[in-house]
Amino acid sequence: MSLTAETNMSISKNYQENIDYLNSKLGASESYDIVVREMNIGSKKIAIYSINGMVGRPASNIIIEALTEIERSELVVNALAKLVKSKINDLQVSEVESMDEVLYFVLSGAMAMIVEGNTQSIIVDVRSYPSRMPQEPDIERVTRGSRDGFTETLVFNTILIRRRLRDPGLRMKLVKVGSRSKTDVCIAYIEDITNPKMVDYIEKELKNIKIDGIPMAEKTVEEFILGSKFWNPYPRVRYTERPDVAAMHLLEGNVIIMVDTSPSVIIAPCTLWHHVQHAEEYRQEPVVGAYLRWVRFIAILSSVFLFPLWLAAALNPQLLPPGLQFIGIAEPAKVGLLFQALVGEIAIDILRMAAVHTPSPLATALGLIAVFMMGDIAIEVGLFTPEVIMYLAIAAVGTFATPSYELAQANRLARIFLLLAAGLFNFWGLGIGVLLLFILLLRTNSFGVPYLWPLIPLDYKALMTILVRSPVPIANQRPSILKPKDQIRQPQERTNS
Repeated sequence: MSLTAETNMSISKNYQENIDYLNSKLGASESYDIVVREMNIGSKKIAIYSINGMVGRPASNIIIEALTEIERSELVVNALAKLVKSKINDLQVSEVESMDEVLYFVLSGAMAMIVEGNTQSIIVDVRSYPSRMPQEPDIERVTRGSRDGFTETLVFNTILIRRRLRDPGLRMKLVKVGSRSKTDVCIAYIEDITNPKMVDYIEKELKNIKIDGIPMAEKTVEEFILGSKFWNPYPRVRYTERPDVAAMHLLEGNVIIMVDTSPSVIIAPCTLWHHVQHAEEYRQEPVVGAYLRWVRFIAILSSVFLFPLWLAAALNPQLLPPGLQFIGIAEPAKVGLLFQALVGEIAIDILRMAAVHTPSPLATALGLIAVFMMGDIAIEVGLFTPEVIMYLAIAAVGTFATPSYELAQANRLARIFLLLAAGLFNFWGLGIGVLLLFILLLRTNSFGVPYLWPLIPLDYKALMTILVRSPVPIANQRPSILKPKDQIRQPQERTNS
């Protein structure tokens, strides 16, 4: 909750009163990066406010030159009109009447001018944010395809989408979130496709967010919009850093939420199947894409169910038919199988976190240490059996093969839950655990869209497009569950139009 009360003070005709207020609010005498430049143009005083490093020097030089070229008579007659309409005509210029707006634009990187005797401030957009160039996201790489990705600068991200969708119906609504941070959040959608109720709901929820700031950017926004469910790890929105993926979902009728300072954008709503698809499937021939999709499905299912199923079988070899007796353990270890499984899962997560925090030159050394300790030494001392190591490796590879990082984390917790159920209650526990997991997915929804759609409720045509990567002409339709405002026209209609 915000600790400061919102103000809406109007700009006064008293020049010194305005300057004193802004200097006090911005801490001009204490903050080195607050730049205040006062000038005398004719018989008028002008104060220019900006943030050092956030204002482009070429553009600011244009403004200074425009001010110095104004004649005394021009400034006395109508300084504001001359500045806006004549002298600074090649930059985005606006006029504001409240101090709150002046503070917002200055802290956003724009340049604000206070002119003596005027109750409006001139805002010139000369922002030049420090940013990196668009590059391919590390967690969504493709063998063939575009190599650009979203960055931490919101305006760059909107440009990357508009470059792919030159649709006049594409809308970019801006909402400020955070009473102190005033972070820019953009809602992107195609007006004549997207369900307007979805857009209105998201915009309303964004405006109702009451918090000082959103340092965690899109994750904070998601939890405020959907509410945080502590016991449900499954993601109810999809994140992506690829502009082509975001553009494709816009065409399907989804809403894209972009938060300034974050390269990850939110795709809403989503289902479970959104998290198991990858752009690589659509960069190959349909039959190859379908094959890759099924391999990915097998990897994801193996990462969740194979290890718990083996644990239940290894703990109850007498229940296995003769043809599956080899599944058991050749040489038992000194500790129980359930303990081995849980310690192995925790060890894998420790290694993963260590890899994230390890500098690149030391990553190879970390991998060698992990293999040596987790492999040879752990087996030799009797802490692990070779079978446990093998199934741990299969589960880890399946986790890494999951396109969505958020889904992979949720599946890891689901696997640990199933391991506990199988280790404590054998096959009965595993069966009940799988049933509870299914009920959790069944009760999950994203903005009212069932999480398991189109499997539950059943939509056969949509389900086929998920199970098999169909050619584009066949799958060229929007998901009916999103209730899009239109459907793609037939080829002859497009030709006639």
